[in-house]
Amino acid sequence: MTTALEGLKVLDLSRVLAGPWAGQLLGDLGADVVKVERPGTGDDTRAWGPPYLRDEQGGDTSEAAYFLSANRNKRSVVIDFTLPAGQQQVRELAAKADVLIENFKVGGLKAYGLDYESLKALNPRLIYCSITGFGQTGPYAQRAGYDFMIQALGGMMSITGRADSEDGAGPVKVGVAVTDILTGLYASNAILAALAERERSGLGQYIDIALLDVQVACLANQALNYLTTGQAPQRLGNAHPNIVPYQDFPTADGDLILTVGNDGQFRRFCEVAGKPEWADDARFSTNAARVANRDVLVPLIRQVTVFRSTTEWVELLEQAGVPCGPVNDLQAVFSDPQVIHRQLRIAMAHPAAGEVNLVASPMRLSRTPVSYRAAPPCLGADQNEVIRDWLGSA
Repeated sequence: MTTALEGLKVLDLSRVLAGPWAGQLLGDLGADVVKVERPGTGDDTRAWGPPYLRDEQGGDTSEAAYFLSANRNKRSVVIDFTLPAGQQQVRELAAKADVLIENFKVGGLKAYGLDYESLKALNPRLIYCSITGFGQTGPYAQRAGYDFMIQALGGMMSITGRADSEDGAGPVKVGVAVTDILTGLYASNAILAALAERERSGLGQYIDIALLDVQVACLANQALNYLTTGQAPQRLGNAHPNIVPYQDFPTADGDLILTVGNDGQFRRFCEVAGKPEWADDARFSTNAARVANRDVLVPLIRQVTVFRSTTEWVELLEQAGVPCGPVNDLQAVFSDPQVIHRQLRIAMAHPAAGEVNLVASPMRLSRTPVSYRAAPPCLGADQNEVIRDWLGSA
């Protein structure tokens, strides 16, 4: 079967996570993604271990798990574009490319003649996507930007963590580099939009994506909670600012996540909990009332949930149509029957390890499905092949 982006050429000059994530998404959809890396060291994340991929004898390879997470379906070449010969080689590749992704500091590639205006002159159809911490303009444009710092500066950590009234209060980052990942998603969406527009105009364009912009955009309802009221939302731990009950509750053997989204679900929860009177109590009968009286309702629910195990609660509430679930570690995640059914763990052949386990793409297209053609590449492994395929010479 053909893939959605078959025949598309992507030159990926990015490293770490946001840019490589965008490139991997395009690669999964069928694009030919060529990753340009520094000779000797390559992408920074190749060294971000342990853990490292194990070889067939159980020893560590030089392939860090971090690198493996974001570089599937790419081919690696090594080019030193601080040198004139390397600059010329990148220009030749860019002349053949449909898309270029880079995440150097603002103006960082202009010194090498690899900025958008220089490459546009060679290839007017080129879609050039720049990913930076703060964008190409503004007082912070020259600053470096990393996910952790952007989560703090962009407001995410002001609403993540235990409430100030609780033990252990304080700002907490999300457990993965979520701003980088979301930036990769926005970047790939913008690239696909530019490709669609190119079908009409015949021209490429420049895309300016900033981690800070993405972080602020992804504050979603919390941003509107502030913009609507002028009151900055506060940290609530696992509780939800607009919905109650929508948080974790203790059980006889662990924790239960209860996500009641409407009044009907709350009534059904009350019946399962043996407290049908709660649903008719004026303090709890509507979501707005439950939010106003969360300090009364949540302790009452906690007194009930501790008398059954998590598994018992999940079975009973699922039968009643009340959304809920356990708090899984990753071992439990990849053992979950739904995760197994959806084939979210995949295995691919790898030259240094024989085989590597990866996480599948969540994109399911009926006619042009995602394809898994190549495991994350070893540094420079595809040098001659890429030069032959793209430039027609060895």
